[in-house]
Amino acid sequence: MRIEVGTLQRLEAIARLFESYRVFYGQASDIARARQFLRERMAAGDSHILCAIDQDDSMIGFTQLYPCFSSVSTAPIWILNDLFVDPQARRSGVGQKLLAAARDHALATGAIRLELATARSNHTAQGLYESQGWIKEQEFFRYQLPVPR
Repeated sequence: MRIEVGTLQRLEAIARLFESYRVFYGQASDIARARQFLRERMAAGDSHILCAIDQDDSMIGFTQLYPCFSSVSTAPIWILNDLFVDPQARRSGVGQKLLAAARDHALATGAIRLELATARSNHTAQGLYESQGWIKEQEFFRYQLPVPR
């Protein structure tokens, strides 16, 4: 298995996994919307996608990072917004390799940290993150303000 940067040439494979990720989090399936969203992010350069590719050149996982900044630290950070591994490839180290590649990307770009959020019920993901040195936030509450479309 290898990790490579996601490109428009791999858009269809990324979109397939991205759509599975969205459905996992309760969204209605809409592959066209997923594909368009990814195409826009990639074309604008406002996300960084890392892909796990198996020995058959099939995509088996991805993570999507968004750039952000810490005003307090006056430094860049990366938001690890999405991480998904094809169910058939789970428990084979794919998630660990994607997290390591995300960390390497953060180091290479001068970021001071990576941040992520996951569902409270997603104990499998929490175990993976904690086994890789991620620290569960204990100091701050996170809030959201839905904005009607």
